[in-house]
Amino acid sequence: MNTSARFSGKCAVITGAGSGIGRAATLLFASEGATVYAADIDLDRAKAVAAEGSNIIAVACDVCDTAQIKALMDKAGGEQSGIDYLFNNAGAGGDRAPIDEIEPEGWDRTFDLLMRSVAMGIRYASPYMKTRKGAAVVNTSSIAAVGPGYSPTAYAVAKAGVLHLTKCAATDLSRYGIRVNAVQPGFINTNIFTASVEMPTQLVEPAKALIHEMSTNAQPVMRAGMPEDIANAVAFLCSEAASFMTGASLIVDGGITVGPRHSWDPEAPGMFDALTALAESAEAEGAAVGDGK
Repeated sequence: MNTSARFSGKCAVITGAGSGIGRAATLLFASEGATVYAADIDLDRAKAVAAEGSNIIAVACDVCDTAQIKALMDKAGGEQSGIDYLFNNAGAGGDRAPIDEIEPEGWDRTFDLLMRSVAMGIRYASPYMKTRKGAAVVNTSSIAAVGPGYSPTAYAVAKAGVLHLTKCAATDLSRYGIRVNAVQPGFINTNIFTASVEMPTQLVEPAKALIHEMSTNAQPVMRAGMPEDIANAVAFLCSEAASFMTGASLIVDGGITVGPRHSWDPEAPGMFDALTALAESAEAEGAAVGDGK
C-alpha cells in the first residue's frame, strides 16, 4: 500500500474502473488519499473494486449515455464540493471491421464509446473543476493513435481523435487552471483483447497468460505491460510533479513504437543486415572462383 498521500483530500472520478487500467488507477489514487468515484457500466465490478480499498464509491455509469455521465459528475462534484481529477478511461475494442466493410452503426458505437464519452466527461466534470487548484484531466488514448497496425481502424481513428481533443480541451480550460493530458498505453495485459474477440469465459485466463507470454518479447522492455504501469503514469500527470504539462501525451508502451524490431532486437535482421550478408556472400563466392574451386 502506497502511503505518500499525494492526493489527500482530493476527489477523483475514474471511468471504466471495474477492471484493468481503471481498477489499478482507482486503487492507486485511493491508496494515496483521494476519495475516488469508481464508475463502470457493471456496478458489481465497481463494487468489487471498492471493497479492495478505502474511500472508493462505486457508481454505475454507461459512458455512451450522456445523461449518465452528467449524473456521475453531479454526484461526485456535489458530494465533494468539486472534482480535482478526472480519468476518462472507459473503453473497449469497438467494431473490428476494416474500412471497406464497417457499417455506420458500428463506427458510431465505437466513437460514442471511445471519443464522445471523453468529450462529454470533460464537459460535465469541468464546471466542478474550475474552483479546484491543480485540477487535472487525463484521457486514455492508445499507441493505435500513432499509426495503423496496432488495432482495428475505428478504434485507431477514435484514439487519434482523443489526442487532438486533449490538446483542444487543454486550450479551452487553461483559463481556469485545469490541465488536460493523455496517456497512450501499449499492449497492456487487460481484458480488452479477450473482450474484443468475444472470448469464452473459460478461455479468458489462458488467453491472458498467452498475451503475457507474447508481449514479453514484443518490445524493448522485455516484460508484459501491466495496468499498474498506466496507473502510475496517470497519477504522475495528475500530480504536482506534472504541473507544467498540459495538452501533452505520455506513451507508455515498453518501447514498442520506437522503431522496427531490428532496431532493438539483435536477432532480427534489418535491410542493411541483409545487404551486408548478400555482399559477404558474393565476396565469398568470388574468392572461391578465384581459387579455382
